[in-house]
Amino acid sequence: MRPPHSLRSRFALLIVLLVTALSWLLGTLIGQDASQRIREEVGRDLAEVSFQMVDRLDRDMASRADYLQVLASLRVLRSPDAIGEVRALLDRLQQEIPSIAWIGYTDVQGQVLASSNGILEGVSIAQRPVYLEGSKGLFIGDVHEAVLLAKLLPNPSGEAMKFVDISLPIHGLDGAPVGVLASHLSWGWAEEVRRSLMEPLQERRNVEFLVLGRDHSVLLGPAQLIGQTLQLPALKKDSRDDFWAVQQWPDGQPYLTGFARSQGYLDYPGLGWIVLARQPLAEAYAPARAMTHNILLWGSGLALLFAAIGWLLTGYFTRPLRQIAHAADRLSAGEITVIPDLRSPSEIATLSQSIRHLVESLTHQQTALNLMEDKAHSDPLTGLPNRAALEKYLPHAQHHSQANQGCLALLYLDLDGFKPVNDQFGHAAGDLLLQEVAKRLRTCLRDGDLVARLGGDEFLMILQVPQHEAQQQARQIAERTLQALAAPVDLDGQQARVGCSIGGALWPLDHVELGAALELADQALYRAKHAGRNRAEFHMAQQPAA
Repeated sequence: MRPPHSLRSRFALLIVLLVTALSWLLGTLIGQDASQRIREEVGRDLAEVSFQMVDRLDRDMASRADYLQVLASLRVLRSPDAIGEVRALLDRLQQEIPSIAWIGYTDVQGQVLASSNGILEGVSIAQRPVYLEGSKGLFIGDVHEAVLLAKLLPNPSGEAMKFVDISLPIHGLDGAPVGVLASHLSWGWAEEVRRSLMEPLQERRNVEFLVLGRDHSVLLGPAQLIGQTLQLPALKKDSRDDFWAVQQWPDGQPYLTGFARSQGYLDYPGLGWIVLARQPLAEAYAPARAMTHNILLWGSGLALLFAAIGWLLTGYFTRPLRQIAHAADRLSAGEITVIPDLRSPSEIATLSQSIRHLVESLTHQQTALNLMEDKAHSDPLTGLPNRAALEKYLPHAQHHSQANQGCLALLYLDLDGFKPVNDQFGHAAGDLLLQEVAKRLRTCLRDGDLVARLGGDEFLMILQVPQHEAQQQARQIAERTLQALAAPVDLDGQQARVGCSIGGALWPLDHVELGAALELADQALYRAKHAGRNRAEFHMAQQPAA
């Protein structure tokens, strides 16, 4: 059977469980609340930076258009005297605005008369949208790949070149059309805008930015998404305001995504671009998870610390209980001791007093029971054990004899001449005689032996004897008893003499059953009576005592 856990260990374990559970509960609640707050904060930030980027793109496009409009109003273009002056002006403009990949000046038929770096001069672009739309008015075209310029412009990255077109008609001094000012803005300009605005945020939060066209195709973003059309549910939301939402992207992962639509700038209506800023949801929740982990870590440490403190405190408060338990163990072992009288704390003091009173009450009851048991097992006249005591003693005597590989010598005694003394001197004298006989029988015994009065003038001796000397020691005790009882007895100044007959048997030498051995001893007593009395007879020897 496993020993029960101590109060100290249970208390320490309870503290560990409570603190750990509280830490887990607080960590979970705080983590959930922090996750919600972080999601809202990061979502607003993503929506805000998305708006900043799309606003910057709109402003830059509007400013490029303004530059060209100002350029178109110059006399050198409206009434050119020398085409070289126009080419020099265009080269200077491209140098000042690097995002302009190409800019050219055409006649009314669409033939390029002058251009930056002389590229496409003499080539007709009459069928290109940049000319067709620009001849009608200010034209700002959406992103497209290069056709004529792909092999003519430098391309260090090797990636497909993309442009945004800006073109407008040129009118002479008389107001008549004289040509078109057409330009291709490198789409790499949008990447430069993204880096200048977003790189710090992208490094700090692992944020990605995408620019979508009006048809939701990816114009700028991760290489694997370029040209794909996104089908995000939030894109179906017709909102002119920036907003954020958690979206499931084509890679199957949830992202916290900020949205901002192009709203144009001043007279520039915009091209319907949508800027998205996204961050993996797990990345956004990382601070909340780290905080939850720290709370659980600190909670575990505090649980162990409080458990140690609880262990020490419980030891201090349970020390009085251990003192009471130690005193109770000593009482159980039969030692004479008292339950300590403790005064603090009050509950233990009450327990101490209650146990003290209980022990005192039980002691009094046990004393009373012992007295009653002594009376129940003692002969009231002689003080010798009676039959009840004998029946209780015999099993213990058997066990002790077996444990020590010994024997029990069973001696039945019957007084000879008691009835005449009782008749001659009276019953009172007879009682005195029996009391004297009891005293003499006790003197014949050794430690561990017993003599009991069976009734009237019959007695029984139980002797603990070793097997190899069982017959010899039994006879010695029998002879000593005969001699002790043969001496005269003084009865109120008058002397009386009695003797006794003894019948003996040995257990288990004479018989393995104790009852049968007693019967053999009784039969030996009968033989001693009929052989002349005042003698001892044994079952085996059946020799008269010397």
